[in-house]
Amino acid sequence: MTRDEAQRSIRAFYEAVKGQAAMIIIPAIDLKEGKCVRLSQGDFGQTTVYADDPAQMARSWQEQGAERIHVVDLDGSLAGSPRNRESIQAIIREIDVPVQVGGGIRNMECIETYLNMGVRWVILGTAALKDEIFFRDACHVYANRIILGIDTRDGRVAVQGWTEETSVSPEELAGRYYNEGIAAIIYTDIKKDGMRTGVNIGATEALARTVSIPVIASGGVAGLRDIKRLMDIEESGVAGVIIGKALYAGALSLADAIKAAARGRGGEKWKIVYSVRL
Repeated sequence: MTRDEAQRSIRAFYEAVKGQAAMIIIPAIDLKEGKCVRLSQGDFGQTTVYADDPAQMARSWQEQGAERIHVVDLDGSLAGSPRNRESIQAIIREIDVPVQVGGGIRNMECIETYLNMGVRWVILGTAALKDEIFFRDACHVYANRIILGIDTRDGRVAVQGWTEETSVSPEELAGRYYNEGIAAIIYTDIKKDGMRTGVNIGATEALARTVSIPVIASGGVAGLRDIKRLMDIEESGVAGVIIGKALYAGALSLADAIKAAARGRGGEKWKIVYSVRL
């Protein structure tokens, strides 16, 4: 990546978060068989259905103040190709805020389809580990539109819908692509996901400090305390947090989470300063 390309990447990220609170609060919509669900620790056998109409759920989150929506095609993540495209299209049509989508995206055609559909960012996880050529090509062709998804169990990356464990560390995987023009990294602790036992602050901060890419935390948010703890490590490069079960179960309101994030910097706009490795 040249210096000019790196600076364009930074400017693109600024534009993406312009007007948002200090910490980006991102509601999650996980899709299974066309419905909005939540899993516990990524276990498809522990599924709770929260809404039959994901598009209306997305609309509700937008009305409550969400400035970005996180969507995962769970069926697609297992199958290796999209399975809930119609539901994702309906979400795009229903709301005005940016949407990031992951799950089963394994080729350029799929990326192009999603971006043409109106998806702002495409999340690649399994492909980053199993098909480096494709991942790098995607980052170059669709600069600033690719998010690297790093999902870990016991400190090691898991892929293929979290069903396949590897010996790769999150820092190692992120290090492969730090200068490829990635828009952000989503870091998920699978054992925390859907359990509302608190975000893995230590691992999230450790990853953020090893890369010059904004990191979005995911998995385990239990309440406002987690938002405040993430704000404490924002300077390390943690740019936002994805919240799922805590919102759906009523343990945390989206409005309260957004307010807490704004108070964390006195209501100022979020700023990031990080070095660019060339």
